[in-house]
Amino acid sequence: MFALCDCDSFFASCERVFRPDLYGKPVVVLSNNDGCIVALTKEAKAVGLKRGIPLFQARDIIEKNNVYVFSSNYELYGDISARVMQLLADEHGDIDVYSIDEAYFNIDGIKPEGLRSRLEQLRKKIYKGIGVPVSIGVGQTRTLAKVASHFAKKVPGYHGVCIIDTEEKREKALQLFPVGNVWGIGRRLSKITDYYGITTAYSFADKPEAWIRNHFKMPGVRTWKELRGIPCKEIDDLPEKQSICTSRSFGKMVTDFEQLSESIANFTSSCARKLRKQGSVAGNITVFVLTNRHREDLEQYANSRTIPLPVPTASTLELIQYALIALNSIYEPGYQYKKSGVIVSDISKSEGVQQNLFDNVDHTKYQRLTKAIDKVNSMYGTDAVKVALQGNGHRDWNLKREHKSPCYTTNIKDVLIVKADK
Repeated sequence: MFALCDCDSFFASCERVFRPDLYGKPVVVLSNNDGCIVALTKEAKAVGLKRGIPLFQARDIIEKNNVYVFSSNYELYGDISARVMQLLADEHGDIDVYSIDEAYFNIDGIKPEGLRSRLEQLRKKIYKGIGVPVSIGVGQTRTLAKVASHFAKKVPGYHGVCIIDTEEKREKALQLFPVGNVWGIGRRLSKITDYYGITTAYSFADKPEAWIRNHFKMPGVRTWKELRGIPCKEIDDLPEKQSICTSRSFGKMVTDFEQLSESIANFTSSCARKLRKQGSVAGNITVFVLTNRHREDLEQYANSRTIPLPVPTASTLELIQYALIALNSIYEPGYQYKKSGVIVSDISKSEGVQQNLFDNVDHTKYQRLTKAIDKVNSMYGTDAVKVALQGNGHRDWNLKREHKSPCYTTNIKDVLIVKADK
């Protein structure tokens, strides 16, 4: 049996942790540059708001119903996520983190008759200790556990815990579950299910295996087996990324090279950090810039440059060096740039990297320096130590976050001060 812990309305719930006055109130969290709603509480849904609605279209509803609006505060969300995951690990040993607000954990050793009580106690402990409500789903496979977590969240009678442990429960759950919401179906495969009139997870699972194999190939077969209670999906089996992209639309349009280079340096640093996290190196780096295509009153420009690296690397210093070479070659003055980005590709394992006879870079030195910087940053926060070119974070290219809450847990200046009356 597999158990999945899923944080409810996670971003919005994080905003409530240090604002108890918001409990029971409608709350929404916005996307990058405060563009559209990406997370909302059930109270916000009740007044007619939906995920994906642009902020400007929702303003009337927001003002009429006194909805609380927040910009995305990823520093806060990441720290609270880490606390939830650590509590889960303390309670149940090894966990598989699936996303910022979801993790599978081990329930072996818990007797079936005491399982519900144990999981309900876990929910209370997470809420009491961290302040984030969670739902827990249990099933014979990871996919069924994810289905169960959906019902745990949506059906009040389950009290936040849904356990699919019998064939009868499995069939009933799949009959009520839209096939498009099944883990592994996705938008592309949904077009096939729509074409053949498959609307529920049950009708998908009820098809013959040969038919599924013919129309959905092996990924579809694995999902089909999981829905039928046959475990065959593991988090560790997910393929490594073949390319990593970090890009962003700017809060304000940028014209000068200095600010563009600062944005590129920061995006490159993010790509390098992700490479090292998965134990990989990149053989190519691509830099791109573009203007605002929605501004027909402005001159338009877009360009990119890919540079093959002499030796594959995950060093922030090396990658930034080549990223700036690429940017220099495509930058054109006089344009108002709206977005830039960095892509690292030709990714391979960091072990056994093929060296270049004509490369004179001391890679061993860079590796020692990188390890030292990563160690400091793991203790004091991302970019506590960084390349000077990355700047101080107060530039026009940064995200527009007019409704950002304080970083209560990651910035000493934002720590709450509690005063007791004498």
